[in-house]
This record gives sequence, structure tokens and C-alpha cells, in this order.
Amino acid sequence: MITSTLTTRVLLADDHCMVRQGLAEILGHDERLVVVGQVGSGPEAIELAAQLQPDVLVVDYSMPGMDGAEVARQMVQQHPDIGVLLLSIHENVHYAVNALQAGAMAYVVKSDTAEELVEAIRQVASGRNYVSSRLSSAVAQHLSTPHRQRGSLDQLSPREFELLRWLARGQPLKECAKMMNISESTASTYRQRVVGKLGLDSTAGLIRFALEHGIDG
Repeated sequence: MITSTLTTRVLLADDHCMVRQGLAEILGHDERLVVVGQVGSGPEAIELAAQLQPDVLVVDYSMPGMDGAEVARQMVQQHPDIGVLLLSIHENVHYAVNALQAGAMAYVVKSDTAEELVEAIRQVASGRNYVSSRLSSAVAQHLSTPHRQRGSLDQLSPREFELLRWLARGQPLKECAKMMNISESTASTYRQRVVGKLGLDSTAGLIRFALEHGIDG
């Protein structure tokens, strides 16, 4: 990967226009960074990344249709030379681990400082991973634990984890499918897998489990 010049080219993806504009303004204060584009959805991010070939794609974790973890997964498959940084409101180790397992190189919390975001982008552009200082110790400890000793949430695929997030909001399955841009039948299959992997017996139990573990959308 990665950039051989002093300037790091960044593509921004967030479904809120004001957030994108704010991020662009923040990054514009650093002469080492240049924002080459902005998009409002996951599919647009993947398409424009293919055209612009940025060094780093900064993508919001919680976007409807295709969340940031799924964007990261597809980017690894289609454009492995572009580093993905997930920006999230969630200060939760499970979100960070899910992001990294999906293929993201960095996980930054939106309440982090602008300086930390810039540092994370620079690390990704240099081919290194980065996790928010709020979560880095907890994530490192979690990942150092043998897989068989980790919690059942680690068994979920990125898409199954995404469905769990939508269900935790109390969304009916049909609406979950719409937000994930999948068929209701596929969403039902994901739900069956999630319930089975978590050892639960109902959607209500699934929602309780999610909320107890800080999975709230």
C-alpha cells in the first residue's frame, strides 16, 4: 500500500452531509492530507474508491443499506491496497473487534480528538493498524484471548452482527432487511444463525442479549 508521497489522499463516506463537510474541514487543516471526494453511502464509497484510488477511506460505521464493516469487507476483496478507517459513535470493544475482523485497519470513536483521527489516518496510510486510545487496551486484551475463550459475539459474521444491531433497535425483520439492502428471507436466515450462535431461543431474547452487551444500534 501505501502512499509513497508526503500527501495522503482521503475519501470520506458518511450518510450525513454536515458530518462529511465537518470532517473535510478538519482534515483540510493538515497539509499532509487531501480529501479527494465525499459520498453518502457504502456502495458509493466502493464505487468512487475504485475510480479515485485514495490511500485511505474513512467511513461511518452506522450507515443504512451497507454499514462500515461491510464496506471494509468488500474493500478488502476488491481494493486491498486502500486502507479503511471506521469512524463510530460506539465506545464498545465488540464494535471495534467486528470492524477489524471485517478488514478495517483502524477504528476511531467520533468523540476522539481531531488530532487522533489525523494520526489514525496517517497510520493507516503507512500500512499500520490503529484503534482509538479509548479502546486500544481492551481490544488488545480481547484479541489476545484464545478464540474459544471469547464471548459468543465473536462467532458472528459482520453481516450477522449488523442484523443484531438493527434488531436491538426494536426494528421488525422486514425493516431490518430494508436497512441492510437484503431480502427478508436472507434476513431471516441471518436471524436464525445469530440466535443459534448466541444460544438463544427467540428474537426477544436476542434483543435482551444485545442490550446487555451494549449493542444498541
